Amino acid sequence: MTLDELKIGHKSKIIEVGGEGALRRRLLDMGLTPHTEVMVRKVAPMGDPIEIHLRGYELTIRIDDAKKIEVEGTLDR
Repeated sequence: MTLDELKIGHKSKIIEVGGEGALRRRLLDMGLTPHTEVMVRKVAPMGDPIEIHLRGYELTIRIDDAKKIEVEGTLDR
């Protein structure tokens, strides 16, 4: 399952961050690292971008970037 498939209000843990080169480095620098718990907070009206909560702050990322982040199944709320 990828981060873009996670429903609003649900939590999960990051398994793997995909992408290559500068994109992967940027995602890792933003705190999207394996074993980090994330929760989808909001989705824009047209579906892109999404706002996620991780490490005590909110981060907005594009759907194309979220598709490169592999997460576990949904954790308990």
